[in-house]
Parts: sequence; structure tokens; C-alpha cells
Amino acid sequence: MPSTSQSTRLDVRLPEEKKRRIEQAASYLGQSVSAFTVATLVREAEEVVERFGMMQLSDRDRDAFLSALDNPPQPNARLRKAAKRHAKTVAE
Repeated sequence: MPSTSQSTRLDVRLPEEKKRRIEQAASYLGQSVSAFTVATLVREAEEVVERFGMMQLSDRDRDAFLSALDNPPQPNARLRKAAKRHAKTVAE
């Protein structure tokens, strides 16, 4: 069961003009700055997680991806050169 108590803090430092803008927006919506900030941050976080957390491929793209995993192409000259350069850099 989710806890209903507010048990954690998020401290943010920001320029005064941005704070005033946030206070103005919260006021327009009849919300406290805390309620406005939490709602806005949570909404944005959910959008970012949804956007980056899941990738949907078309059937064609999925098949191409799986085929590349099952049958990877042979490394070309540029990839072999990059691998040698990486091995030399990491070994040093």
C-alpha cells in the first residue's frame, strides 16, 4: 500500500525570476508552489520515462533488428581500426 505521508524532500536552487514565474503560474491555477512544482515535475518525469523507457518498432524494423542480432554483419575496415585504437587506448 502506498504511503500517504510526505517523507522526502527535493531541494532546488534557481534564479529569483524563475521562482517568481513558478509562483505566478501556481497562483493562476490556485495551487501552492509545492503542489504546482510536484505536479509539474511528476508529469514531465512520466513523459520522459515513457518516451525513453519503451521503444516501439514496426514489424519490419523489429524483424530487421532481430535479424541483425542473429546474423551480425562482418566488421568493416573502419570498425576494425576503431577497435584497435580502443584496445590501445584502454591498455595504456
